[in-house]
Amino acid sequence: MKTLEVPVAEMKRHFADYIAQSAHAGCRIIVKRRNRPVAALVSLEDYSQLEQFDKRHGLVSLVGKWRGFDEITEDVLSARKQGGEGRNVSL
Repeated sequence: MKTLEVPVAEMKRHFADYIAQSAHAGCRIIVKRRNRPVAALVSLEDYSQLEQFDKRHGLVSLVGKWRGFDEITEDVLSARKQGGEGRNVSL
């Protein structure tokens, strides 16, 4: 996966081109202001994967907080690591 680093001024001048690169070429674009990363432009597919990761991570973090279920925490975390990417499931 290709990643570009682009100054804000350059992004403003060629915004449509960078959107096309992100959407169709799978390119990730880091937007920089004063040589510091401030934003990222990613494809909708990448964004969906990030959201799914956040949701799964959030659910696993609750496991140890259920009263009486402390003994399964390690099993759940181990299964999560071995489970691959998982699948998209809406709750």
